[in-house]
Amino acid sequence: MKKQAVLLTGLLFAATVWANEPAAPAAAKGDAAKAQKIVNDVCGACHGTDGNSTSPIYPNLANQHPEYIAKQLSEFKSGARRNATMAPNAAKLSAEDMVNLGAYFTAQLPKVKQAKDAALVAEGQKIYKGGNAGSGVPACASCHGPAGAGIPVQFPRLAGQHAKYVLTQLKNFRTGDRANDGGKMMETIARKMTEQEMRAVAEYISGLR
Repeated sequence: MKKQAVLLTGLLFAATVWANEPAAPAAAKGDAAKAQKIVNDVCGACHGTDGNSTSPIYPNLANQHPEYIAKQLSEFKSGARRNATMAPNAAKLSAEDMVNLGAYFTAQLPKVKQAKDAALVAEGQKIYKGGNAGSGVPACASCHGPAGAGIPVQFPRLAGQHAKYVLTQLKNFRTGDRANDGGKMMETIARKMTEQEMRAVAEYISGLR
């Protein structure tokens, strides 16, 4: 019953955020071919030309929702999301470039990865699927899906993301260093999580497919 209650809380929390956020504009499809030069000259150095980053500090972008990629790039440019590496790169992009990059990376195939720490995976699975009734942490799956596929526009794909990157983002949400998720849902959730829970969830996510 506790797991069901936490999952329901997560779903209600997500529904409240959706209701309070402005309606997303219809997403332009973008032209992946036009993004190729930008990827080769800039993005590929950190994220891989196929969207599969070889460094755990840089996120995988392969098969990420195009609207999410365009939104993050726009917010790196505006300063709504702060990052010393991304800010100058995003500053050079037009809105069309951002949409084209979204189209490019969503078409790339993610590489299958294995989580490394079995004990953390087991702990993380419980939180990801059922949350923590005691501290009020909702199930991650209620927004990001049981397989980490996310929900286009609202919630990003997480499956196979580097554990180190996920952990960093959770910490940033907790401290407020990252506060660009619209309804402040992630900041609220992250503040209820212990660092151990964050590590466990991040490890579990890294092996999702």
